[in-house]
Amino acid sequence: MHDFMLHRPTRLLFGEGQIARIAEEIPEYARLMITYGGGSIKQNGVLEQVYRALDGRFHVEFGGIEPNPSYQTLCRAIDLAREEGVDFILAVGGGSVIDGTKFIAGALRYDGDPWDIVAKRQRLVFDAVPFGCVLTLPATGSEFNEGAVISRPETGDKLDFHSPNVIPRFSVLDPTTTYSLPPRQIANGVVDTFVHTTEQYLTYPVDAKLQDRFAEGLLLTLIEDGPRALEEPENYSVRANIMWAATMALSGYIGSGVPHDWASHMIGHELTALHGIDHAQSLAVVLPSLLRLTREAKRAKLLQYAERVWNLREGSEEQRIDAAIEATRGFFERMGMPTRLSGHGLDGSGIPTIVDKLVEHGMVALGEHRDITPDISRQILENAI
Repeated sequence: MHDFMLHRPTRLLFGEGQIARIAEEIPEYARLMITYGGGSIKQNGVLEQVYRALDGRFHVEFGGIEPNPSYQTLCRAIDLAREEGVDFILAVGGGSVIDGTKFIAGALRYDGDPWDIVAKRQRLVFDAVPFGCVLTLPATGSEFNEGAVISRPETGDKLDFHSPNVIPRFSVLDPTTTYSLPPRQIANGVVDTFVHTTEQYLTYPVDAKLQDRFAEGLLLTLIEDGPRALEEPENYSVRANIMWAATMALSGYIGSGVPHDWASHMIGHELTALHGIDHAQSLAVVLPSLLRLTREAKRAKLLQYAERVWNLREGSEEQRIDAAIEATRGFFERMGMPTRLSGHGLDGSGIPTIVDKLVEHGMVALGEHRDITPDISRQILENAI
């Protein structure tokens, strides 16, 4: 196991009715801004629960944060927060709202061009306005970690940034807030969580037994309860397990002391930015193809994955690896996700542009061995047509 340092200061309030406790977590005289997305929290009653919990405290609101939050939108939120003297933020929504709020919180105390926070590919957020979350869409784990992904559609950019200063002070995880989510968003959350886990697990062995078993437990839970979440939309136990799995998958616990891949995410980000494919949908396309091309480098962990996750014990090593990759593809498709570019109406003609964007963003040595070059990224995409 590799050396590591892990610190997670977020207070997690898990369970039905926990929104009522948020006033205990926010300073009484805070000048609060509530951030949210397209307004579904108004229809499903979540925002009303927030209002009741705040009991008339001062707040301003900023809605309209998009999936793959847009830099231009977030700049308007920054302007509003400065005008109102905001000193605490409450994000109510899924990973995109929370990611966008992290950017707002960091930019409010950054003196330079806010886009530098993501574009310069270095840690620039050394202070941030404190914030908390009410999670309504489990997927990204942003409610418990230091990462965020921001988009700039006009330039075709989708980039991440990380800082311990944008870890939420608290996060409310109430599984009942997910009951009204459409099937597509539930599927996205399950697949995103699955690939978050494999990015930290399907690399090479370093004798990190606990991390491996934890990752395998997450994958088995998603395989078991992912389809049930689509079939039984108000099954509290299923939704609770999915929500907790999403938080844990990118919490730092399974990723500490082990090598990481993240090539599927980097390639997927460019697919989303250039073609508008949902983030998780891009991962469902990229990961099976990537596993086939990197099977030698990942051989030991793919065989472990085949046995422990898919119970594949018969046949040659090659047959077991093939079967594990196809089982992964089959799971994504059971969740309603196409696993080929053609399933999204793409014929591969845009692949050169995607590869050019990877180069532009410095993504020229991806994967746990830093050996996925732009040419290999191109092959991964071509094999996914």
